[in-house]
Amino acid sequence: MSITADTVKHVANLARLDIPADEVEGYVEQLSQILGLMDQLNSLPTDGVEPMSHAVEMLMPAREDVVVNSDARDLLLACAPDTEDGHFRVPKIIE
Repeated sequence: MSITADTVKHVANLARLDIPADEVEGYVEQLSQILGLMDQLNSLPTDGVEPMSHAVEMLMPAREDVVVNSDARDLLLACAPDTEDGHFRVPKIIE
């Protein structure tokens, strides 16, 4: 896949980015290099390689599942800038 200046401008528009006209060609070159590297990676033989989610196998530390009474409502509400009737009060954002 080749990257053109029009492609960069289109993707920038979708991402709501304002890329100056003098920087578009730089992005064309950089994105073309990135896609070239991806093509190289896609050409590698990966038969028999197990998928992994992390490069280093790690176990998540587990803790005992114990029920505790953590009624910290007043403590949490004390940190809020505005509260009303025991709830957080936030500005209206939808009309």
